[in-house]
Amino acid sequence: MQWILEPWPWYISGPLIALTMFMLLYVGKSFGMSSNLRTLCTLCGADKTSDFFKFDWKSQRWNLLVMTGAVIGGFVASNYLSDDQVPNLNPTTVAQLQATGFESAGSAYAPAELFAEEALSDPKTLAILLIGGMLVGFGARYAGGCTSGHSISGISNLQLPSLIATMGFFIGGLLMIHLIFPLIF
Repeated sequence: MQWILEPWPWYISGPLIALTMFMLLYVGKSFGMSSNLRTLCTLCGADKTSDFFKFDWKSQRWNLLVMTGAVIGGFVASNYLSDDQVPNLNPTTVAQLQATGFESAGSAYAPAELFAEEALSDPKTLAILLIGGMLVGFGARYAGGCTSGHSISGISNLQLPSLIATMGFFIGGLLMIHLIFPLIF
């Protein structure tokens, strides 16, 4: 049982991802998590108010199962298969994060300063999470998919727009962490 509790090395998880992508390509499916939001909105009746949501959502039922499996798998893994694992961060990174006010850096999986119950009563934290979530949602829609859709599925399909979007994700991440993050915190 110990082998399932430890993080899997790249030479195991990488080929498993490649095998999954090959199977999806073989059966003519395209993977992406953000497309499930469109399907869920259509299921809730959004197709009655916007043409964007008028599509054959039943053809995407399989992807809803993937999303459901990801949620259930994440719950099982975090509650039953992990021993409160904390990522092994570079000590310099931990020191920099603690200097910006993230005292839980290096000792918690997610920063308590953003995700603890006490933090959710802080208007600044709520604004950061709300604006960040809206920007991620808008960006995923504007880019035609999320990081998993473009970086895993799109690149494996040799799609140039997915390569460009993935480069944009990395550039945006670098700009955020080096320019915007210090201004917010």
